[in-house]
Amino acid sequence: MATYAIGDIQGCYQDFMQLLDFIEFSPSRDQLWLAGDLVNRGPDSLSVLRWVFKHQDSVRMVLGNHDLSLLALSEGYGKTSAGDTLAQVLDAADGKVLIDWLRCQPLMVAGEGYAMVHAGLLPEWTIHRALGLAEEVEHELAGRNYRTFLARLFGNKPTRWSDELKGIDRLRLVVNVMTRMRLLTLDGELDLSFKGELADAPPQLQAWFDAPNRRYADTPLIVGHWSALGLRLSPDLLAIDTGCLWGGSLTAVRLADRKVFQRACDGYRKIG
Repeated sequence: MATYAIGDIQGCYQDFMQLLDFIEFSPSRDQLWLAGDLVNRGPDSLSVLRWVFKHQDSVRMVLGNHDLSLLALSEGYGKTSAGDTLAQVLDAADGKVLIDWLRCQPLMVAGEGYAMVHAGLLPEWTIHRALGLAEEVEHELAGRNYRTFLARLFGNKPTRWSDELKGIDRLRLVVNVMTRMRLLTLDGELDLSFKGELADAPPQLQAWFDAPNRRYADTPLIVGHWSALGLRLSPDLLAIDTGCLWGGSLTAVRLADRKVFQRACDGYRKIG
């Protein structure tokens, strides 16, 4: 039995299947950890969701920002962007079943000596604290008032964590950190404006994983989301979004020994 973590698939179903063949993945024997953004902008989000739904007993996944966009759009909230490919899911005969299942998936998971979240964590959070905050969001998404929650979810404020935050401000910040974050200001404020390569980041900003005094740093964190960062492996970080959608590769890491497996992708979008 092996456990593999795989970065952002984003609807690149054929590349996903090729990678699974390459690692000789067996649903009856092995486990997959999927780092979020299963859907959108690639050509076949519907097949990705159908495969993961069918094999859910062999999969642990977390929600990414594109997955949340699909949930919001399914209820008439949010807005579409150029290049979105979510209509195929929304229009499918089994679309509602898949979306209802997706809505009940976690924002963060932990086990086997690792934790996984789509984008990252704030330095003041421990793993235990972050899992608790993720559960607050998951409770809203899976609850009877999920439509109201999705209607109010999107926005860039607030930008600074406080234990005193309540209601939608608290939940929105947790979601933005866990599914959208790349950079923080030097004094710890969330900055969502920059999306490029780390070397090009403004000097007043730092990568979230470079922030000092990270209280979660004793547990290696698996993330995706930042394709311009590329593959980045360190004792406390496995950043595995390697830009399959953009013609990079789809990456799997075997968690037991951190062996990296990659398959080159055709690419469906041009950067910029």
